Amino acid sequence: MTISEVSRKYELSADTLRYYERIGLIPPVPRSSSGLRDYDAASLGWVELIKCMRAAGVSIEALIEYSRLFQRGEETMEERKALLVEQRRQLLTRMEDMQRSLDRLDQKIANYEQGLARKDRELRGR
Repeated sequence: MTISEVSRKYELSADTLRYYERIGLIPPVPRSSSGLRDYDAASLGWVELIKCMRAAGVSIEALIEYSRLFQRGEETMEERKALLVEQRRQLLTRMEDMQRSLDRLDQKIANYEQGLARKDRELRGR
C-alpha cells in the first residue's frame, strides 16, 4: 500500500506516518523499485498497533522502546512482555481514574436533574 492509502485507512497523516518511521515507532517500511514506501502486511500491523496503543495513552517513548526491543529479536521477549505489562497497569490506573470522574459527572448531572424536576413541580404548583 502507498503512504496515502495507509494514511486514509488509518486516518493518520502521511507526515505522521513518516515521523513514526523516522523515530523508530515503525520499523523501516519496504520501498518500491522507484523508492516509494510500499507498506506490506507487517508494516500495516505496526501502524495498527501504534495507533491502538497511542489511543490507549501509551507514550511514544514506551512504544519506541518496544519497537527497538522487537527488532533485536527473541532474546528480548521477557523485556517486551514486562514493558506491555507495565503499560497495561498504567492503563488500568487511568481507566479507574476516568471511571471515578465519570461517576462524579453522573452524580452532578443527577443533582441538576433533581433540581430541575423540583423547580418544574414548584412552577406547576405541586
